[in-house]
This record gives sequence, structure tokens and C-alpha cells, in this order.
Amino acid sequence: MRPKYALISVFNKTGVADDARRLVKMGWKIISSGGTAKMLMEAKIPVINVAELVGGGAILGHRVVTLSREVHAGLLADPNKPEDLKELDSLVIPLIDLVRCDFYPLWAAITDPKATLASVIEKTDIGGPCMVRSGAKGLRIVVCKQENMEKVLQELEATGDVSIEHRQELRARAEYEVAKYIGQSAMFHGAGKFKVIAGEKVCEFKGENGPQTPAALFSTGSSDPLALENFKLIEGSAPSYNNWCDVDRLLQTMTHINAARELNIGFPPFVALGVKHGNACGAATADNVFDAVRNAIQGDTRAIFGGIVMTNFPITVDIATIMRASVPNEKALFDGVVAPEFSNDAIEILARKKGKCRLMANPALADCNFAFLDETPRLRQVRGGFMVQPNYNFVLNFLDPNMTMFGPRNFAAQNSLLLAWAVCATSNSNTITIVKDGMLIGNGVGQQDRVGAAKLAIKRAIDAGHGKKLEGAVACSDSFFPFPDGPKCLIQDGIKAIFSTSGSINDKEIQDLCVENGVTLYQMPDAEARGFFGH
Repeated sequence: MRPKYALISVFNKTGVADDARRLVKMGWKIISSGGTAKMLMEAKIPVINVAELVGGGAILGHRVVTLSREVHAGLLADPNKPEDLKELDSLVIPLIDLVRCDFYPLWAAITDPKATLASVIEKTDIGGPCMVRSGAKGLRIVVCKQENMEKVLQELEATGDVSIEHRQELRARAEYEVAKYIGQSAMFHGAGKFKVIAGEKVCEFKGENGPQTPAALFSTGSSDPLALENFKLIEGSAPSYNNWCDVDRLLQTMTHINAARELNIGFPPFVALGVKHGNACGAATADNVFDAVRNAIQGDTRAIFGGIVMTNFPITVDIATIMRASVPNEKALFDGVVAPEFSNDAIEILARKKGKCRLMANPALADCNFAFLDETPRLRQVRGGFMVQPNYNFVLNFLDPNMTMFGPRNFAAQNSLLLAWAVCATSNSNTITIVKDGMLIGNGVGQQDRVGAAKLAIKRAIDAGHGKKLEGAVACSDSFFPFPDGPKCLIQDGIKAIFSTSGSINDKEIQDLCVENGVTLYQMPDAEARGFFGH
């Protein structure tokens, strides 16, 4: 019987010796070179050095080792063609059945602050990707991620072979890893000319509308603990496209609230948020979890019905009880609740028939702070391509040298303005957001004119039963007021502090209007602090 050969060449050597030992125990022969061969020999594992196979050792400073016709012939020969096997025998080249290979960490070299063209080229693997692609084309057992090896070994130990279906799965993985690797190189050398997006499907779900099903979530392999793939569904049916979009928006708002609080006050508060159709309809910061969740839900009890709530604290039975009782005259019915964790009793209280309330947990939410602002560029598909821009990571700072204040400083108002700003800057523009004592009471989003956004924010506050709370409340605008009608509308209903950007030809008139009415106006240049979002 023809012996089986495994070619092993890895950068990350974790667990490789144990894997090789199991292969040897099954009668496999191991081919390796360089550091991998040395490590296996030190582990007392029999190894055939690639040099014996190709008739010479590594050359050009170890740049060329496995790039040889012997290695690639062993990977590409068709085992079902007698003429291929006969030719291999005549050349004394073994048929290689398995490739275990990962690549030099190119992305780490590219993102190193000290990266140079020379340092990146030095860490650019050529032999590994070529070897993996040859193995994939030859339908060999190709393993380029350590976590895939255990399943392969178990199947070999159980049946002596790996199924065609499993090999095809590994082939696809190999081609994907190579494509991603080469894409990173292209983007680095192209210096912005090329953009390669690579993602792996995490889950499938209902689309935004019926005809758009199925939709899917793809992971880019980010190490971000708040990446959507790290949220575990613990109760309810699978989240839909709309649900995932809302969770993503909630994360954008949550991280901005905490970033602003940390920068200006020095500690993150308890935060609860409610979102409906991508925009916050409830938000609150408080010194205790009960006020936070109660105020967030009661910010707009009509809108939160069927919305999603997110907290940066665990949901206990007491909190769940408050959530369900916070909508007057009826039980609050949510589409989802997202939190660091849930107690078993809380799950029972929040669950809905037919799994309509999705409960999703991610412990990283409890550590949500300034460092968790999403640095990943934002992409938007457009007809014939896509657009890319940096994420919105401006954080409001009342001590910024470009901050100008008209009227007396009001520290209590500033604390509420931090929440108003974070909600405003992560809602669909144009937006005016109104907050009272750390509680969102009116969010006027997605308007074509700014005075319309101001009127809508006031109307939503009144409709939600917060008309009396408008007196002494604060408001945030996501850009400058082009005319005095917007701030005049807010002032007439009792707003006492406003944050907006500057840049209007009517800035002076607006500033004078606020001062004359005893309203403190905070402004920063529009080029720095504009908060348009969700176009």
C-alpha cells in the first residue's frame, strides 16, 4: 500500500507536534523544513526534510524552500490517474496527501506603526500560499487554521480518510485564507488604490423585507469583543437583518455615550438604550441600574414597543420586572434585549411567545468604554461599487480649545448634553435631540430641515408625556442652525442649554438670541464636530 505523506510548514507551531504525533501513530510520514522540522525533531517525531525531497536545502536566505516542482507535483498529481502515479514513482516524488500550513503574519507587519516597505515584504509569505493553493487544487486535505485540524484527525482515526465533502470544505477555506492574505498585500502596496473585503458567513436570517430573504452576517475576523458575531442568542428566534442593524446602531450610541462620559467626567455610568428602526427612542444614564432602565423605556413608551433595549449591566429578575412594567397600562413587549448577561428568572420574564423577544448576551458590554469606539471604516454599497469613510469617532469634550460658550456655564446641563450629543450624533441626520436630567425625552430624526427636526423633537417629547420636562431641558443639534427659527423653537418650549456646531452666516444672531433668553449655547466648528450619521 502506498504510504501517506503530510507536508507540515507552519508559523504558529502551537499544537503541531501533538498533531504530527497522531499522524505518525496512524502510519503517516511527515515532510517538513526549517523551524517546523527542527521543532518536530526536537519532539522526537520522525521527519523527512524537504531538502531530501527537492535535492537541496533552502536557498536565497530561506526565501525558497517549498517552491519546487517536486513539492507541487506531489500536491497536484491526480491520485486517480495511473499515469500520474507512475510519473511520480519514476521521479521518486511522494504523493502528498495532507498539507498543514499557515502563513507569516502579514497583517501584523502591515499594521505595525514602524512598518516599512522592506519589513512588510520580509513578512510576505509566498511558499505557504502557493503550497496551500496547490493542495486545494489537488483536493488534498488542506489545513491552514489550527482549529480545523482536530476534526480532520478525528475523521482519519475513525475511518482512515477524509470525505470528499470535508475536503471540499477545507479547499474553500484554503482559497479564502489565501485570497484574504493576498488582498492585504494588495491594499498595502496599492496605498489606498485597492480595497479588498473578505468575510466568513456567521449566520443566515430573514432579510429587511420578505423578498430580500435570505440575508446573512459575515465576519471579517475582527478581534473586536463587541463584533456582532460575539453576541450569543440565549432566548428567542434568530435575529433578523433589521434586528442586527439595530444592535449595531445601539453599539455605536452606547460606546459614544461612555466615551463622552469618560472623557468629561471620568467614569462610565449605568446606561440603558432603546432603539426602533435604527434610531434611539429611549436613552438614560443614571447612578443606579433601575433608574437607567426605567427612564430609557419611559422616554417614549409608544416607540419602544417592539424595539430593542441594550444595557451595559446584567439583567436580573428585578430589572426584568421593571422593564416589563415600565409601559403604563400594558406589559412592555420588546423585539429584543441585549445585555452582558441574564439571570434565568429574567429570561423567563422577558421571553415572548414564538420566540419574538430575542435575548442576546455579550459580557464585553459591561466593560464598554472609550477604548471600544469602533475604529473600522464604514462601508456603503452603491450602484456599481461601494464607498468607504472612517468611522465617526469624534467625542464631545467641553474642555476642547475650540469649544465656545455663550452664556453661563452649567455643569448639570453639560452632563445631560453629553447624552444628548451621543444620541444625536448616532441618529439619522438631520437630528435634534432633547434630554432632561440624563433621560432622552425627544429625538427628532431624519428631517430635511433643521427647524423641522426641532419641532419634531418637541412633538415627540409632548406625545410621550414629557411636555412639562421640556422646561430646563437641553438640546443637541447635529450641525449648525442655518437660521434662528430652530433655536427659537427650542427656547420657546423651555430649553435652557444647546449644543450645536458653528458655521452659519447667522451664527452671531443665533448666539445673541440664546444669551438674551438666558440659554447657554455651546458651539464647536462644524468641520470638527458635525454629527451627521446614517445617510
